[in-house]
Amino acid sequence: MNINEVRKTVARIKSSLFRNSNSYSIGMLRSHFKGTGLQFKEHQVYVPGDDVRFIDWKLLAKTAEPYIKTFDEERNVEIVVVIDASPTMFFGDRGVTKVQASIELCCLLYLLAAETNDYVHALIVTDRVINVPKRNGDAGIVALVSTLEKSGILNEKGEVELGYSEKMEEYDEVERYNSIMKHVGRKREVVLLSDFNGLISMEHLKRVIYQKNVHCFQILSPIDYSLSVPYLIKSTGQETGKSRNYGVNFKRNDFQGLLGKRVKSLEVGGRYLEDFIKEMV
Repeated sequence: MNINEVRKTVARIKSSLFRNSNSYSIGMLRSHFKGTGLQFKEHQVYVPGDDVRFIDWKLLAKTAEPYIKTFDEERNVEIVVVIDASPTMFFGDRGVTKVQASIELCCLLYLLAAETNDYVHALIVTDRVINVPKRNGDAGIVALVSTLEKSGILNEKGEVELGYSEKMEEYDEVERYNSIMKHVGRKREVVLLSDFNGLISMEHLKRVIYQKNVHCFQILSPIDYSLSVPYLIKSTGQETGKSRNYGVNFKRNDFQGLLGKRVKSLEVGGRYLEDFIKEMV
């Protein structure tokens, strides 16, 4: 995992991305609330019951009509990043796996969230759901990498452990879905990073991504463009020690055709960090 490259990407975009950081963050990283903040929004006609403290007396003197001032109040946003670590996510291109690209994208969000005083809560989905407490900046990256190392997804050098996928047990698809939906809250923004070969069913996926606060990214490698490439994975149970084989069917699903513009594609062989930012702005 190349954290230095992530930092370079942040440095390249930071000047333009946060040129007007008091009025916006990076698209989805900012929530608008009608409140008593310092940033003026607009005038509205006064109606009985409105707080008289917000009447614009100068405008009243000019027009003889009472208007009140309304404001945008910025509050911290929690960004929930769902990292799919299913077996097919351990394939990639040019030395970069799909799960590595997803981890780097999550690190990018940690660094950007620190600039906007927002927080990132990561969910790593393997045969179980691993929670990383919400953080931002360097503290978030340290927490994520530490959790990934403890779970065995990253080795001591910070590199993706390709053999991890062979150790996975069977998983409960409904439990995965419920774990994700639990975090689809009103004040949260959810980022899905997956190739969608085995995260959740299409039926459940539709229920998730049609939520307005869910941002869905399909991470692709060359093998995903094949119509049908069967692949056998040998899995050894961690507790039982028994081995079993199961097939993974890579299939380039036309998610944009099935689900419209709610799904954005990112290719691990390309400039996925910059492409991710372009899609968010």
